[in-house]
Amino acid sequence: MNICRRYVQHHSQCSEEQLSVCEEYSGEADGHGCFSRMVKTKLFHLKQKGFYMKLEAEGKITEEGTGMEMTGVSTISITSTVSKLSFEKAERYYKPGIPLFLQMKLVDGSDVPIANETITITGPSVNYIASYTTNEEGRIQFSIDTSNFIEASISLQGVYKKTDWCNSNWVTANHQSASHSVYRFYSPSQSYIHIEPLPKTLSCGHTEQIRVHFSLDPDAVKNEIIFYYLVMAKGDILRAGTHTQPMKQGKEAKGAFLLNLSVDANTAPLARLLLYTILPSGELVAHSRDFTIEKCFSNKVRLWFSDPEGLPGEETQLHLAASPRSLCAIHAVDQSVFLLKPEAELSPDTVYKLLPGINLQDYSYERHFGDERPCIDVKNIEVDQIRYRPDPYSYGEDDVSKILKDLGLKVFTSTKIHKPDVCLRLQVYRIQPYYESLPLESPRGGMAGPPGPVAYSVLSAPRNIAPDTETETIRSLFPETWIWNTVVLKGYETKRDIQQHQSSSKGDASKELAVPVTIPDTITEWKAGAFCLSADTGFGLAQSTSLKAFQPFFIELTLPYSVVRGEAFPLKATVFSYLMHCIQVTISLAPSADFEATSVEKEAEFYCVCANGRKTVSWMVTPKILGEVNFTASAEARSSDQLCGNEVVEVPSKGQKDTVIKTLLVEPEGIEKEVVFNSLLCAHGDPQSVPLSLKVPENIVEDSARATFCVLGDILGGTIKNLHQLLKMPYGCGEQNMALLAPNIYILNYLNKTGQLTEEIKSKAIGYLVAGYQRQLKYKHFDGSYSTFGENSQAPGNTWLTAFVLKTFTQARSFIFVEEKHITDAQISLAMKQSENGSFQQSGTLLNNALKGGVDDQTALSAYVTITLLEMPLPLTHNLVRNALFFLETVAQTKDIHVYTRALMAYAFALAGKEEKRQEMLDSLQKIAVKEEDGSIHWERPGKQKKTSDLPSYYHRAPSAEVEMTSYVLLAYLTKKLALSQEELTIAIAIVRWLIKQQNPNGGFSSTQDTVVALQALSQYRIATYSKDGVDARVTLSSGDATLTEFHVDSTNSLLLQCQDLPQVPGDYRAEVTGCIFVQTSLRYNIQPHQKEAPFKLLVQTVPQTCTGPKVHKTFDIAINVSYTGQRLVSNMAIVEIKMLSGYIPVKSTIKLLEKHFHVQRTEIATTQILLYLDQVSNLIQSYSFTVELETPVQGLKPAVVKVYDYYETDDLAISQYIAPCSTEDPKKIH
Repeated sequence: MNICRRYVQHHSQCSEEQLSVCEEYSGEADGHGCFSRMVKTKLFHLKQKGFYMKLEAEGKITEEGTGMEMTGVSTISITSTVSKLSFEKAERYYKPGIPLFLQMKLVDGSDVPIANETITITGPSVNYIASYTTNEEGRIQFSIDTSNFIEASISLQGVYKKTDWCNSNWVTANHQSASHSVYRFYSPSQSYIHIEPLPKTLSCGHTEQIRVHFSLDPDAVKNEIIFYYLVMAKGDILRAGTHTQPMKQGKEAKGAFLLNLSVDANTAPLARLLLYTILPSGELVAHSRDFTIEKCFSNKVRLWFSDPEGLPGEETQLHLAASPRSLCAIHAVDQSVFLLKPEAELSPDTVYKLLPGINLQDYSYERHFGDERPCIDVKNIEVDQIRYRPDPYSYGEDDVSKILKDLGLKVFTSTKIHKPDVCLRLQVYRIQPYYESLPLESPRGGMAGPPGPVAYSVLSAPRNIAPDTETETIRSLFPETWIWNTVVLKGYETKRDIQQHQSSSKGDASKELAVPVTIPDTITEWKAGAFCLSADTGFGLAQSTSLKAFQPFFIELTLPYSVVRGEAFPLKATVFSYLMHCIQVTISLAPSADFEATSVEKEAEFYCVCANGRKTVSWMVTPKILGEVNFTASAEARSSDQLCGNEVVEVPSKGQKDTVIKTLLVEPEGIEKEVVFNSLLCAHGDPQSVPLSLKVPENIVEDSARATFCVLGDILGGTIKNLHQLLKMPYGCGEQNMALLAPNIYILNYLNKTGQLTEEIKSKAIGYLVAGYQRQLKYKHFDGSYSTFGENSQAPGNTWLTAFVLKTFTQARSFIFVEEKHITDAQISLAMKQSENGSFQQSGTLLNNALKGGVDDQTALSAYVTITLLEMPLPLTHNLVRNALFFLETVAQTKDIHVYTRALMAYAFALAGKEEKRQEMLDSLQKIAVKEEDGSIHWERPGKQKKTSDLPSYYHRAPSAEVEMTSYVLLAYLTKKLALSQEELTIAIAIVRWLIKQQNPNGGFSSTQDTVVALQALSQYRIATYSKDGVDARVTLSSGDATLTEFHVDSTNSLLLQCQDLPQVPGDYRAEVTGCIFVQTSLRYNIQPHQKEAPFKLLVQTVPQTCTGPKVHKTFDIAINVSYTGQRLVSNMAIVEIKMLSGYIPVKSTIKLLEKHFHVQRTEIATTQILLYLDQVSNLIQSYSFTVELETPVQGLKPAVVKVYDYYETDDLAISQYIAPCSTEDPKKIH
């Protein structure tokens, strides 16, 4: 049994482990951080039946000094099979006269090869027996002479040891033997070719010699025989050639020759060699062989650092070599990322899994090739002194046609390739050719995106370092991703340049580039990788390379990611020394007004740290401010005449002082609330003065209020700035991903058509488009449809979401590459859902059921799909569009149409150019429009109950459904062949006034679909009303008599979001406006949780609820019960958001187990919270639980909040709290 803690700092770990596997063991780790113990299995009664055939081991490691604990669990299966023998790549056929080549492998129950053991082979005849000894790989290779074989099939058996079956109550050691049947290959003249196998994987860049055996009809032999060959890979014929073999007439027509096979990236990962010759009798003699090829690439990419090790903050170079004119992507990521997720690292295997190449396999076709030999009756027959059983009754015995079919080749020939057939022909059904993917697993991986904030561009200048780097290093930059960039390797100017380079680099024509970089401050191993694309040589992938950021003497801080104000925690500073001598160090924490710190132990003047040693010092820290708090700790080596033990103290020649700066987030108590007031202000002539009164509720958390005042010259400016974060909500499913993808298209269209598109915005938006497009494909089903959580959720594809994706992918083609297949597949999927009357049937579950008569209604869904088809655009004469419009026109004649459906139909008729129907729908919508005092217009669901805000001076944000339907009405007004009338423009402006009031501070709205549709409508409005004259507006913000700031907005900065933090909340301010401008005031504050009337019932408890037993100090379960109490049968999709207690982290395995619950579609672990995606919540209680464990003790622990809320109606939420069972425990006593 082995337990190791893996460090990226490459230092050893002295600590103690505790194990619990019915027997407990403990000990101190070795210099590599590992603890090993030989466990006697006798006490587990492994040979007695009736027990589970597995052992579970749990290990816990405690770090000395910091007290940090890590646990690991491992399971090992118990098997009664102590040896397994198998045939490897065994031949299926034998050919009389040609040796039968075979290979076997012997392994133990854990698949470890067994060497130097005897294998006994019996068969094919009673008298045949042979013995062979396994090599170091556990393999034997042997051949059998087949000269005297005439049987239709022969059987071979391999035995290592025989199994002795004893008492049924005890587990008996089992030795698995192996058997294999080989069938005779058909040849009327007993002529054969055989390509000898190569057991190894062939390396690229070499030429392999393939041995070929032949045994031909002597009567067919002349002075020479011409052998023809084809080399196939990835479903294509790559090469063809001939081999001429000299022969002597009258001699035996048997022998062997060598054939050269060039191995390169074109033949990878599987090369298929077909060899054949044609006898004078017209018989085709052939054989094929598959060769496994190393997964390689034509573009040879190499990557290396100038030095394999460097100091933090030191400059170095990352070298890259690839084909000239290659575009290369390079990255360097903290090794710890790959320790947690090794499958995220790009490799040749993961790349080949993504390739669209195919390996042709067998196919079925009607045998219309004529045979010279007549058909034969169904009975045993004898042909050429060999007895056969003809097709279709023979099994296993095949002919040359089978070889050709297995290669996927269609052959037109007059040669003999079939064995005798039967006269009675069976009906053969035609089916499509069968294709099989390359022998690789289905694609899952890919290279991880940047796991954390990128340190800096690889081409940027190095950051400032302290002046005296010889004596002190200051470390404050600790990214997970160091390098994330693309570079271009230039080509050679002339042929002479190429020749000079090749002569100096031994024929290598690659181009090299040195990229200057600065090593970040993390003491870790940085793993770098690169891949390149070239028009000449294609794709290439570099083998990963590493750089160790290391210094022999450094200090590390241990602290939680965040705490709540009022909590205290032990801040621990540990000094590591890898010098070969002892040093005396002083360890200090810089004082700050932002926190209070007291030493946990009595402070010493200095500490001795000897070779490979460490020292930890602790302070009990209580933060005093909210927000980010910086801690600066230093360790300085000092000269001294005093001894450390018996050793003399030395001072390092450089790096005598190491300083590290770490940041802690201090959060306010309670839960955060945000209210926003948006307005479009226009003052022509005299300035307009607008009062701003910021008020907060009575239950506000002290000092948590903060407010910001922003101005924009364009109502889409905030959206453009925040394209990556339009919603402050989870994005973990297929529908929400579209809210990241689709708005980029509308913004790019708007800026492009108005001439405002800059390269910076274009690059950013296209980047988001590409990422969103790739991510959306994860939610695709085999039938071309899409669902919210993809095929793994077992739910069928969703008609509405499929239409949404189809529309977006089609529009995205103007800016990025979208594979045509994905568009065609989605369109076919929708076509399959269209009924005879032109309507579309709903498939799958839509997670927003808040709309009565909404997208659950057949008419609304049909209108939505029709909009998609028209926006693609498909012509009106297309069957799908024509039938859908016929259905909508039929429904339009009825009176009882929901307001949401009317809005959709109005836009659909507008897109179709049916002006009369469009106007009819708009007129009916105007009759039920809601008109506000400020002149704005919108539409609401019938029977809606008015909601009041906690803050009367702020506008209450409308539900997403109302934003969506109002946006469709705006789109219907804006979509018109003729120019808008003044009346229509006035109505559009009134709608826009209402819509912009609903925007959140990031430019999005409250949910996914309302954000997408509203931004589409607003971008269309801006295209229709954009003026090249631009804007010219001024805003003066003041408080009392004091002017806080002045903003000036014109055509040069109309898209720029200009903001000013407001110094006092609550408070009264005034904005004086000249010209037309968009203003936004956002107010954020925390309130103590209080449960008001809500459509959810939420109960959260810890298990156990009280502090019983020592284990509860370190770990406990959180149990959550949730149910729906609203007016509908079930809720929309709901999110359960569990905030972690300060110092605690979730046990990830228990979070993953929650996804086995029926309603849990997805789980996410964020930095300080857990998210559960529930497809719905009913009135029945749904119970969930998971485990958390203590990472850093915290004193004065505050309760953590749990919320459940409707994803589409975010005001529908319930709140609860929980606290650790031992929350009153002094953290200094927890070890």
